[in-house]
Amino acid sequence: MEKRFGIPKSAFDRYLLFKGSKSWHFVRHSPGIQHVSKLKVSRVGMRAFQKVGRFVKPSTRLIQCFGHMAIRAKFQIDRRQLCKLLAGEELTFPAVLEDGYVILFLGEDMILGLGLLLNGRVRSLIPRKEIPPTFLER
Repeated sequence: MEKRFGIPKSAFDRYLLFKGSKSWHFVRHSPGIQHVSKLKVSRVGMRAFQKVGRFVKPSTRLIQCFGHMAIRAKFQIDRRQLCKLLAGEELTFPAVLEDGYVILFLGEDMILGLGLLLNGRVRSLIPRKEIPPTFLER
């Protein structure tokens, strides 16, 4: 997160990271964690990352919670561009950046989720259910 997005490592100091077979989950560190540490748990906390191909993908929820701290790999779009992305079109990324994930912002401060940047083109990875219908109205 720090290397790609510039989100400081210290932002996650109050959280524990649990690794599963293909994903990682965050749970807020608290004294109560010690009491349940011996239980067999199938899921814990908020999904933070998952392995997708050659990338480790942050979850939409993680980006919505921590993305406001990002200083890199950000892509500010407007409603017209959002509609294009949701229709399956790609957008040209306005800067030079290595392939990987970018945080999509509607305007300056509304975090939508992630896009995947490949060869200078961005496609949406925002789950459709995350976009309120009013965003798509003209």
